[in-house]
Amino acid sequence: MYWYEYCPEHIESKYQLLVFKGNQPFLPLTDYYHDCLGRIDKSSATSYLNCLLPFFKWLEEESNFQGKQVQWNDSEEKIRVAVEDYLIHETNCKIRDKESFRIVKLTNKSPNTISRFLSALKSFYKSMIRLKQYLYNNPLIDGQAILHQYKEELKGVREVKPRMPSIAGTEQPIVHRRLTDSYFKIINEEWHPQIIDDIDLPYQVYQAGKKANWSQRDIVIARMLFETGARATEIIELTVGDYRKRKSHQEVITFNKGSHGKKIKFLRFSKETVKRLFHYIETERKKIDKDHLDFNALSDDASIFLTEKGTSFNYPAWYYHWSRAMKANELSLNPHKSRHWFVTSRLREIYNISKNEAEIHQRKNELIKYMKWKNPETMTVYEHHFDEAKHREAHEQMLKQMELREKEYNKQRKSSKKIKPKLQVIETINSEILDTDLQELLEGLE
Repeated sequence: MYWYEYCPEHIESKYQLLVFKGNQPFLPLTDYYHDCLGRIDKSSATSYLNCLLPFFKWLEEESNFQGKQVQWNDSEEKIRVAVEDYLIHETNCKIRDKESFRIVKLTNKSPNTISRFLSALKSFYKSMIRLKQYLYNNPLIDGQAILHQYKEELKGVREVKPRMPSIAGTEQPIVHRRLTDSYFKIINEEWHPQIIDDIDLPYQVYQAGKKANWSQRDIVIARMLFETGARATEIIELTVGDYRKRKSHQEVITFNKGSHGKKIKFLRFSKETVKRLFHYIETERKKIDKDHLDFNALSDDASIFLTEKGTSFNYPAWYYHWSRAMKANELSLNPHKSRHWFVTSRLREIYNISKNEAEIHQRKNELIKYMKWKNPETMTVYEHHFDEAKHREAHEQMLKQMELREKEYNKQRKSSKKIKPKLQVIETINSEILDTDLQELLEGLE
């Protein structure tokens, strides 16, 4: 079992975080995490670490190379075989050989973290080589492909001659693009936000937690997930000061992905969740806090959510309770889907309450700013969902009208004499009386 714990505030250590294997510190992953800090932001380093923990557990329990368990510091050949087995058997990917690398094809059973896992593992071995703890080449890097492409770019049109300078105009220009050096290359990865349009999803999760005997802490976190649209770590790592710094008692400030720990976004939740949050702080949390402090006595840097041991709560510890509840209630639900559910629900509300397109546009921009999306185009995928929904609704009305008209027609036909119907055709239409958009539509149907 691999897990990690943040260093308690009262202990001086060069490590902010320790990774454990069972009850013993596991230094390779500990050193890796701290080597990442300063190169990437803290949340990304933690995300990478969370992707690696299951793989290291699998290495110890399931890996096999010629009858022996694979160690993390084995040769690059052994590591590549182990990673390939892991991708096939644990993540339901399909692997195909391609020259000096492997092509990875995701299936509908593959988790959406494969790319992050491969990036994390490549990053891990880069750190281990830099720290002189891994003695081979990086097993996640395809050196041969990079060398081959580099040679091709140097090759000129003249036999065994180097390329002429671009100013000479005798060579085809090189298309400059980022070379992928990955040994495992994903070919069908295209990220799209997921549309979670089940209005009862939060209540199914709350009920699952109740059946799994969730603590007050876990219930509050689940409610905040669905009510704020935040990532789990943005909630789990909240401090008392994050709550005090907002004027509204229904809000907190927190960091965002890529903000390098800076508190740049706010989250807003319901009055019911505020009531549950303070009940947790004044009862369950106060009981396990080492000084048994109430909210007013807590320092600003005190963690809102604590483990049963009274230490700061973290994602792996929280995810254990989440996944246990989901499995026990046969719910296949990644916690990140709560974020997609939030956006889908907010957009539905925007369409329902807005009086015109200007209001819709304004409220969409407000949502984009709240979510702190770097790329506003993310919204278009959700909009497409609602465009389809509006079409279905309008189309369904048309079908109902057709059904009613069909019944009326048949009724009239039976009651009237049998007269051969005449098809009326308008032979000419003055184009001036047609709406421009309608005319273009009709022309497009020809």
